[in-house]
Amino acid sequence: MDETTQLQSAAINTIRFLSADAVQKAKSGHPGLPMGAAAMAYTIWTRHLRHNPANPAWPNRDRFVLSGGHGSMLLYSLLYLTGYDVPMEQIQQFRQWGSITPGHPEYGLTPGVETTTGPLGQGFANGVGMAIAETHLASVVNRPGHEVIDHYTYATVTDGDLMEGVSAEAASLAGHLQLGKLIYLYDDNRISIEGSTELAFTEDRAERFEAYGWHVQRVADGNDVDAIDRAIQLAKKDPRPSLIVCHTHIGFGLPTRQDTNKAHGEPPGDEELDGAKRNLGWPVEPRFFVPEDALAFFREAVSRGAALEEAWNQRIDAYRKVHPPLAEELQRRMSGEMPAGWEAALPKFDADPKGMATRASSGRTINAIAPLIPELMGGSADLAPSTDTWMKDFPAFAVDCREGRNLHFGVREHAMGAIVNGMFYHGGLIPFGATFLVFSDYMRPPIRLSALSHLAPIWVYTHDSVGVGEDGPTHQPVEHLVSLRAIPNLTVIRPGDANGVARPWRWALKTRHGPTLLALSRQPVPTLDRSVFASAAGLEMGAYVLADLGGGVPQVILMASGTELSLIVEAGQRLAAEGIKVRLVSFPSWELFDKQDESYRAGVLPDSIPLRVSIEAGVTMGWVKYTGPKGINIGIDHFGASAPMKVIYEKFGLTPEAIIQSVHQLLGK
Repeated sequence: MDETTQLQSAAINTIRFLSADAVQKAKSGHPGLPMGAAAMAYTIWTRHLRHNPANPAWPNRDRFVLSGGHGSMLLYSLLYLTGYDVPMEQIQQFRQWGSITPGHPEYGLTPGVETTTGPLGQGFANGVGMAIAETHLASVVNRPGHEVIDHYTYATVTDGDLMEGVSAEAASLAGHLQLGKLIYLYDDNRISIEGSTELAFTEDRAERFEAYGWHVQRVADGNDVDAIDRAIQLAKKDPRPSLIVCHTHIGFGLPTRQDTNKAHGEPPGDEELDGAKRNLGWPVEPRFFVPEDALAFFREAVSRGAALEEAWNQRIDAYRKVHPPLAEELQRRMSGEMPAGWEAALPKFDADPKGMATRASSGRTINAIAPLIPELMGGSADLAPSTDTWMKDFPAFAVDCREGRNLHFGVREHAMGAIVNGMFYHGGLIPFGATFLVFSDYMRPPIRLSALSHLAPIWVYTHDSVGVGEDGPTHQPVEHLVSLRAIPNLTVIRPGDANGVARPWRWALKTRHGPTLLALSRQPVPTLDRSVFASAAGLEMGAYVLADLGGGVPQVILMASGTELSLIVEAGQRLAAEGIKVRLVSFPSWELFDKQDESYRAGVLPDSIPLRVSIEAGVTMGWVKYTGPKGINIGIDHFGASAPMKVIYEKFGLTPEAIIQSVHQLLGK
């Protein structure tokens, strides 16, 4: 074995055993993937990945996604070895309280981690979103001789990833869009937690991806670095997304556990780990051994990355001289700064008793701001005419139109969510995804991950209640609002009229501290006269006093979200005519209201007014927090029905009469 080969072998084994030692010390984790996929990862990271460990946010870096996030120690080992701010002490604190090396990679916690992965298939689809973002940005800002956005998205994907439906959805779309900057290495070890993949996963995966329109290659030996290298080089020359199927051995080197499910998700034990080290000619002691020559080799990434970024900076300088407006625009986008003057374009709607559906006012808002916010990009799961999310002055993103800003996701809600997250991870875009609220069930994992990772996509969900009408209970969300409100760091906003819709768009675009979910109606609702009622600006406080009716100190508070706001307005006016003093509270967002200080919240819902009624076209769970022990919560604690909307609202007691009756009950009348 020559010196170069020896160094390569030592470097790969360093990845393997640094990972396995960390799992063993933690007495928890997944050693099988890092030990089996080390050569694949080595090939990507040392021969192809263009990155700068000193600046993990360098815009033109290649992205690396560890889709099988359970193998997180593979990524942490690479980050430590190549010089990211992930010191050995953190490797040794794998899976421990307060460490930056948690059980699954978390975006924003560990330098160099591009995506939060672990739920299988999410990383696969995130990578598709990254590739869409790169391709779109390149088409917008690059000019001949000035290719300032030009990078790849690499991923390692697993059997589990490919079993998940989300990866099938995302792969189908990626093949259709011919995302040639997408290169995935498939860790084909044919083992899952329960045993051999022969138990449940027997189709020809390579042929399946060929049918999706991917460029597919096979590498017989997943430890053959040169063969993997050649395959990646060929992948770069093909205009299609690439899948390189690498035949690997889970837990490579383990004496009794290699190629078994025992290698997947539990520490190997000292005896088994020592046996693996002897099998591969590695010192048994000390633990966390890193040869000096291997570390020096990996750390070349620091100087190489600095040189790559410096060369890119020089290209940017040359680009700025020739195309100054484009250079400014690119810098603005990548920094997340909003363009000047966009807020002035937000529409204002005149009072109208007939009004419009909040999905329609959202559509008008999108189209008013889209020309001023060129990074706004998104689409719907084959429902753009119904969700009203099409940007009318702009084309669709397609093979022959990379500058397009509308996305046809097809009927792929789950992949849409994960792809939108990937677009946000990439940077330079404000992505959104849209479907009916009831189908948020199909995309709950990416919604949750956007909140966990502090991403700020905008989720647009229309047809938000039994107001869907004749389509019936399969399409009428009732439990969805409260279940989505339960997700930490997700801001759910259900505006009550047209002007109430423009404000959450403003809030979401300005704040961008986490995901925003807009719940919008199919049916029209009156547009309130804001010269009579409080400004919709109060929406950004989560809840606000819409009006006090009847003069004097209110006796009762009526509160509502969304389309039921008009019901409390009518009920309040009728109660005031009876001589009952009423406070109307518009309550579009629990999360925003809960963030306000105590004095503001007490000003809207003072303890001195304990008689309260809430109404919302969904399950009532959670409203007692605001109505209190003496309050009444009107809603739907059951599934809907197929009938015209007005009939459903009457039959289910979502009426001004039901509100008035509840107030009379509270007042003992």
